[in-house]
Amino acid sequence: MPVGFIGSTIGTSDIPEPVRALSSLPAIDYADRFTLSTDADASPEAWARAMFGDVPSAAELLIWRGFLGLRLSSGRSPATVAGWRIGGRGGGWIRLEAASWFLTCNLLIQAAGGQVSLTTFLHYDRRLGHVVWPPLAVIHRRLAPRVLRDAAARVAI
Repeated sequence: MPVGFIGSTIGTSDIPEPVRALSSLPAIDYADRFTLSTDADASPEAWARAMFGDVPSAAELLIWRGFLGLRLSSGRSPATVAGWRIGGRGGGWIRLEAASWFLTCNLLIQAAGGQVSLTTFLHYDRRLGHVVWPPLAVIHRRLAPRVLRDAAARVAI
């Protein structure tokens, strides 16, 4: 793929099993994956921080806390990225975790071989998740490519 190309996969069954296996969720009700071809080189954590920062922006707070009710940590910490807890990491990946009373989320960032990927996994803990997330997913899928491109610009500096 040429540098700057973004591929996407939407749907739990379309995400490769080795990627799904990195989720911490008991079941995956929603998944999408966006992959950017890039010549920028950074660790998965550096990519995560380039995507989301150390603390959430006002827009992220509106979506994550306001609409989704996610419980996020306050302030900067080596154990969090933008308030999301670092729930796991391995060679080439880092998993961010957050939950509300009605859904649980994982953001998986993978970086290797000239590509960086952002995969979103959700588990609906209550019925409300089925109602709240689908309209927000439309916005999320429009924003994710920009998040990757903006992160690539930050990493390249």
